[in-house]
Amino acid sequence: QVQLVESGGGLVQAGGSMRLSCAASGGIFSINAMGWYRQAPGKQRELVATITKGGTTNFANSVKGRFTISRDNAKNTVYLQMNNLKPEDTAVYYCNAEARNSYWGQGTQVTVSS
Repeated sequence: QVQLVESGGGLVQAGGSMRLSCAASGGIFSINAMGWYRQAPGKQRELVATITKGGTTNFANSVKGRFTISRDNAKNTVYLQMNNLKPEDTAVYYCNAEARNSYWGQGTQVTVSS
């Protein structure tokens, strides 16, 4: 079993920056890829960014050039650095880990004010 704990959400003004962290524990050696998804009110959950064990990254078009994803394998932690935030980035952000099963964190609220 993999457990994921997110941190770093909150309120920020448009144009600002924020970093989310997701610490994994449990069956960490079985994790192939980790990523971040988000869900805004009334909308479906959508992919934000992913990173494989080998470091290959993938981003949603809406965040390319503004967000970066990285991982610290020694700390079993993945980070989402969000720059030039926009009000449309407001959502609950969920950490995801793909192993034999798919695991999710509890979610952290990110609110971007205009």
